Amino acid sequence: MAQKLFIGGLAFSTSTERLREVFTAAGQVESAAVVTDRETGRSRGFGFVEMSTAEEADQAIAQFNGKDLDGRQLRVEKASAGGTRSAGGGSSRGFGGSRGGRW
Repeated sequence: MAQKLFIGGLAFSTSTERLREVFTAAGQVESAAVVTDRETGRSRGFGFVEMSTAEEADQAIAQFNGKDLDGRQLRVEKASAGGTRSAGGGSSRGFGGSRGGRW
């Protein structure tokens, strides 16, 4: 079964094609995508690679996590099912959510 990986720390110059090319060294790449800003089209510095098997995904993590690509150190980890990661805190709801009132 295919396994999706989160790739953080990408150089802004790294393309989807370059990402796919590099990760083929660890196995068969089903898909690769560098996430870009909708307004500017510029890379947001992270992306996703989907490897064919869980074993190939583990190989990619071992091979590329902490390694340099295009002048930047990569962070490679299994992508979580509900997005990249939880934001943790910072919610505008609840106490302190507005400037009005007594607070």
